Amino acid sequence: MALLQSNNTTLLDIARRLDPNGAIAMVAEVLQKYNEILDDIPWIEGNLPTGHQTTIRTSKPTPVFRLLNSGVTPAKSTTGQIVDTCAILETRSHVEKAVAELNGNTAAYRLSEDVAFIEGMMDTLATALIYGDVTKNPEQFNGLASRYFSIGGGYTTSVNILDGGGTGSDNTSVWLVCWEGRNIFGIYPKGSKAGLQQQDEGLLTILDPNDSTKYMKAYCTWFQWMCGLCIRDWRSVVRICNLDVSDLNTTGDTVDTSANLLKFMSMALDKLPPNMTGRKVFYMNETVRSMLRVKMLDKSNLLLRMEEVQGLSIPRPDGVLTFMGTPCRRIDAILNTESQIV
Repeated sequence: MALLQSNNTTLLDIARRLDPNGAIAMVAEVLQKYNEILDDIPWIEGNLPTGHQTTIRTSKPTPVFRLLNSGVTPAKSTTGQIVDTCAILETRSHVEKAVAELNGNTAAYRLSEDVAFIEGMMDTLATALIYGDVTKNPEQFNGLASRYFSIGGGYTTSVNILDGGGTGSDNTSVWLVCWEGRNIFGIYPKGSKAGLQQQDEGLLTILDPNDSTKYMKAYCTWFQWMCGLCIRDWRSVVRICNLDVSDLNTTGDTVDTSANLLKFMSMALDKLPPNMTGRKVFYMNETVRSMLRVKMLDKSNLLLRMEEVQGLSIPRPDGVLTFMGTPCRRIDAILNTESQIV
């Protein structure tokens, strides 16, 4: 198997640098173990206390041909600014004192409970990265779907949306992202720490969750993640939408009515500018990834392969599914019930 290099500074890399006692690094390892997207996202400190302001070029000067003894009109480029905000994702774990101490190993019991909270944080973050929309949920940040949502050229990003042909509301999407600090990256507020913050508050007296007139002792843990998504160059993301899920499930059958995934994925790669640098990754849910593995069984298919990726924070012993050298990651937050994008 070939080796693919991964050079992005991931959440785990940052955590290991910032926390010498290793506690946060352990949390980052748990997050990345179950959510492959964190192997890819570069995290950058925002330039605002609430997020990141980006200056983008909105137009270029157009030169003209001129005749001898004639002048030209001075021209200039124009720029605009976009502000991407960070959201505060937060939760608390309260474990009743007697319950935590029943088995004689309070620390182990609390850790087992905290891991579930950490996984829940990541599930919520993954959903926001795809479907976050501040017009519907102002406490969130804008994800990918709220920026790539229309076909037909009505919006700038429409150029980078490919229509898989599905109708109705049983569709899904595949996303191609080229992660890089000049393209698209995760952000955290200026002056804050990157990643999930976890604080053991010890044994506290809290209100009984079933009766606000009573009190109880509980071991308490606080979790917080201040994060957002910045897209400096809209060309660094391509969406393959309207992939009919029921048709996808016929992949490899005698009667195969599935969308031509490999065709659309090849077209998506060509949507990226030829000179764009960064780490290219396809993201899809379990259904799509399973169907790609079915296509890999076709011996004539040489474009889908299992390869090793060098430099991953969390090793993947079984290798990584790739298409034309581009990793195909699984994100279960991507729905199978998307409505048709028109």
